[in-house]
Amino acid sequence: MQSVQGTYNDKVVHQFAVATVFWGIVGMAVGVLCAAQLYWPALNFDIPWLTYSRLRPLHTNGVIFAFGGSVLFATSLYVVQRTCHVRLISDKLAAFVFWGWQAAMVGAVITLPMGITQSKEYAELEWPLDVLITIVWVAYGWLFFRTIAKRKVKHIYVANWFYGAYIIGVGLLHVVNNMVMPAGLWKSYSLYSGAVDAMAQWWYGHNAVAFLLTVGYLAMMYYFVPKQAQRPIYSYRLSIVHFWALISIYMWAGPHHLHYTALPDWAQSVGMVFSVILLAPSWGGAMNGILTLSGVWHKLRTDPILKFLIVAISFYMIATFEGPMLSIKTVNSLSHYTDWTVGHVHAGTLGWVAMISIGSLYSLYPRLLGLQGMYSTKLIDVHFWLHTIGVVFYIVSMWIAGITQGLMWRATNSDGTLTYTFVESLVSTYPYYLGRLLGGLMILAGMCLMGWHMWKTRQQVRGLAEQPVMAPDTANAEV
Repeated sequence: MQSVQGTYNDKVVHQFAVATVFWGIVGMAVGVLCAAQLYWPALNFDIPWLTYSRLRPLHTNGVIFAFGGSVLFATSLYVVQRTCHVRLISDKLAAFVFWGWQAAMVGAVITLPMGITQSKEYAELEWPLDVLITIVWVAYGWLFFRTIAKRKVKHIYVANWFYGAYIIGVGLLHVVNNMVMPAGLWKSYSLYSGAVDAMAQWWYGHNAVAFLLTVGYLAMMYYFVPKQAQRPIYSYRLSIVHFWALISIYMWAGPHHLHYTALPDWAQSVGMVFSVILLAPSWGGAMNGILTLSGVWHKLRTDPILKFLIVAISFYMIATFEGPMLSIKTVNSLSHYTDWTVGHVHAGTLGWVAMISIGSLYSLYPRLLGLQGMYSTKLIDVHFWLHTIGVVFYIVSMWIAGITQGLMWRATNSDGTLTYTFVESLVSTYPYYLGRLLGGLMILAGMCLMGWHMWKTRQQVRGLAEQPVMAPDTANAEV
């Protein structure tokens, strides 16, 4: 039996993997309820805690930070140990990171339905929870970077570059955007005001997409795609160029959320220009992942995990083409405030983020248990088709609804008056909300199937397998 020092700390990885699926089911169930309320408003049952305005931030925080955050914790702590060939520096610190993060997420579940909010997109949580998140994040950063510092191999694998950038970037964004003056235990006021507050918020908001929902998941791509395909990454040099280009450009794109507002016009233009430039590194990195399958494309026929990973990258390419296009002012004048934006966001979150997360977990989970694979390959394939078809239903419905809204809102008569009332545009787009609901139900069904599948896989063994820390000369076999 290996000693504790001679094995990886996979307990915390397993905990975060299970938490990922749990929060995925919860967050997506709330999203489905929100979608249903948009079609049948009476589903709030006149209960304040179930109103759309309170459930919507619960859904976004639940999916982005509880589900998305947990899978980033799980995969980063899994990957950093195996690419550095050392155990995490502290089991107690790892446990604190897990339980601290879960406490913050439970705090969100309690406070947001109560209407306790900062009313800032993706930053709704009030200052006590923000302080807790900051403490947990610093502990997480210390755990991650100190583990890299004591690595047994000189080389730092590129996935750890992306994980490191996401940890630093998200910490910076969170602290700066949540600078507030407390006015009570659950009430605060931002230190910023007016256009400056809007600028800070969307510097945070878009870069939460950049560094949490993009950079961290690219780290998964750079580890799990080569691992699952059993091929080296297509171009290691391209991965480094991808890294530096992405983190250098992404920080400047936030103002494209504020076109035609009180923000200075030059700032809007800077956001637009950098957003368009982002297409190059985004697609370059995506092709690096896809071309890793060169010579082994046949594996897609028999390996549904690879299908999850590769289709996720395809949705990443869709979202990173659509984003720069929507940032162009003339296009934005049609799309902004419409459901086209909702479709774009979910092409990224459900298509890219969720699918790369699910594929990575299906790849990682049996290895934690010392198994060759999940309980059933066929169930993974069923999940793949449920999720993929659900995403297509969702985003196509929202694309059609959004473009319809934009065209109707800007249509004018010869005398300059509006051709359509807002209610008429709502009636025209109403059927597509049912399409979105159908897509959401399919995605939620897939997540429930995944939870059951992981439980069946767990039943095959008594506990976690103790994975021995590899010697440095086995590095190539793992990476």
